[in-house]
Amino acid sequence: MIVIFCDNIEDFILFLDKRTMNEIFYEVKEITSDSLVSQIDIEIVLHFLAKVESTMILYETKQNITKSRSSDIDAEVVKTLKSLFGSVDPSLNLIKGKIREIFLSYSS
Repeated sequence: MIVIFCDNIEDFILFLDKRTMNEIFYEVKEITSDSLVSQIDIEIVLHFLAKVESTMILYETKQNITKSRSSDIDAEVVKTLKSLFGSVDPSLNLIKGKIREIFLSYSS
């Protein structure tokens, strides 16, 4: 498997037409800090699988955002991603999970 990291979401979206399925996998991670500020940093990791001949390719990108501690982070992230990807292709589905582990468990 080859992993291609896209530096920004725009490049990630450009490669969506190469995907092998309609699922985009995402992870939401809180970036820990010892600050008492009411804002937290969130890292969103997005993946999808593509195939060129017999080689599987994993496309990946990461985005960092800042949210208030009181907000429902997962719900807000999913809503934003659905509207973003829905405008590109309404058949895309967001799946929460780590595609690397899912893929490796199927391929072994």
